[in-house]
Amino acid sequence: MKDFFHRDLLDTLKKWIDRREIYAIKGPRQSGKTTLLEMLREWLIEERGVDPEAIVFLTFEDRDILDSFSSNPKEFVKSYTAKKKGKRCYFFIDEFHYLKDGGRILKLLYDLFRDVKFVITGSSSLELTGETAKYLVGRVFFFYLWQLSFKEFIQVKAPELLAYYEEKSDFLRRFIQNGVDFSPEGKDIFLKDFSRYFEEYANWGGYPEVVKSNDRETKSIILKNIYETYVTKDIIELLKITDAETFRKIVSLLANQTGNILSFTSLIQDTGTYFKEMKNKVSILEETYIIKLIQPFYTNRTTELKKSPKVYFIDTGLRNSILHNFSEIYLRPDRGALVENAVLSILRTGYAEEDVLVRYWRTLSKAEVDFVLRFRDSVIPIEVKYSHAVPKISRSFRSFLSSYNPERAVILTRDLWGKERVNNTFVKFVPLWYI
Repeated sequence: MKDFFHRDLLDTLKKWIDRREIYAIKGPRQSGKTTLLEMLREWLIEERGVDPEAIVFLTFEDRDILDSFSSNPKEFVKSYTAKKKGKRCYFFIDEFHYLKDGGRILKLLYDLFRDVKFVITGSSSLELTGETAKYLVGRVFFFYLWQLSFKEFIQVKAPELLAYYEEKSDFLRRFIQNGVDFSPEGKDIFLKDFSRYFEEYANWGGYPEVVKSNDRETKSIILKNIYETYVTKDIIELLKITDAETFRKIVSLLANQTGNILSFTSLIQDTGTYFKEMKNKVSILEETYIIKLIQPFYTNRTTELKKSPKVYFIDTGLRNSILHNFSEIYLRPDRGALVENAVLSILRTGYAEEDVLVRYWRTLSKAEVDFVLRFRDSVIPIEVKYSHAVPKISRSFRSFLSSYNPERAVILTRDLWGKERVNNTFVKFVPLWYI
C-alpha cells in the first residue's frame, strides 16, 4: 500500500466488505475519512483483485458531481454499472451529507442495484444519523472514524514501541473488563518515552495532518485551518447558521470550561442568547464532533439524564488552537483539564460506545470521580492523577467505592504502577496512556 497511516477501522471494514449493507462512515472533518476510502480502494484492487474501473470514487463537495448525481441518481449509477452486469461494483461517496434527501435516494439505489456496494462518509451526525438512518434501517452499518487514537499515534511516531504498548494496554483492558489480574514484569523501561509522546498527543491532538507535521508553526496553522473550514463548511454552508461570531464565542467559552460541569446560565449571560438557542448550538457542536458531553453517573437512569453534563473536546489540539495556547503541559494552569480530556480521547477510541458508557460522578457535597465506565454488569471508577508525587486514593474516590462497592477501580498516574485493596475493591495504579 501507499504511505498511509494505519487505521484500525480499515480492518473492520474489510471484515464485512462482502455483505450488501451500506457502509456509513461518520466522524470529524479531516479525521481521515477520504484517505480511509483510498486505502479501502487500494486493498480491494491489490488484495482482492477487483477491477479498478468497478470502483467509483465521488465527492459531493464537488458541486458538478453533486448536481449530476442529484438530477437522476438511478441513471447516474447505471451509467457506471451497465457494462459490468453480474460483476460487483463499489460506489465510494465522500461528503454524502451534501446530498439533499440522501437517505431516500440511497434506499432506492440500494434496492435497485443489488450488485453495488455503497460506502458513504459524512462530517455531521445530524445528516447521517437522522434522515438518512430513517430510510436505511436494516440496510446500513454505521462506523466512526475519529482522529488518530493514541495507539495509532504511537504506530506513526514510534512503531518500535507499538508491541510493548499493546501488551501493557491489553493487560489493563482485561483487568477492566474481566477482572484479570496482572503484574508488569520488571521496570517499565519506556516510561519517559511514552510520557513524552502522551504530552505531544495531549497538546497537539490526533488530526492526521497535524501528526504528520513536525514543526509547531505548521501544526498550529493546520489546526487553525481545520477550525475555519469547519465553521465555513459545516456551520455556515451546511447548517445555514448566520451568526458565526456568536458560535465562535460559544466554542471559545466551552474551551475554557473543559472538564467542568456545563453551565448554560453562564454561557447565556456571556453571549446574550436564549436558553433554547444555546441548547441548539451546543447540540450542533456535539453532533458535528467538536465537543463531547459526559453525563453524570447515577443508578437511576432518569436522574442521570436530568443532571448537567461535563464538557470536553473531541480533539485536544483543536481545543488548544481555539485557546491559542500550545504551552508545555507542566507550564499550563489548565493542565489537569487538558490531561483529563486527553484520557477521555483514549477511552473513546479504545472502547465501543455500544459496550460501555463513559460517565462522571459528583455528589451534592462535591465529592467527584473523573470517569465511571458503565458496562452491562459492572461499573469501574477511574481517577486521573498526573503529577510526580505518589498518588493517593482520595476521599472522593473512597466515597464512591463505599457507595457502590465495585470489584475493580483504576487510578491513572503519570509514571506509577501499583495496586491496593480498599475493602472489597481491587484498585490498580497504571500510567494513564495505557487506558
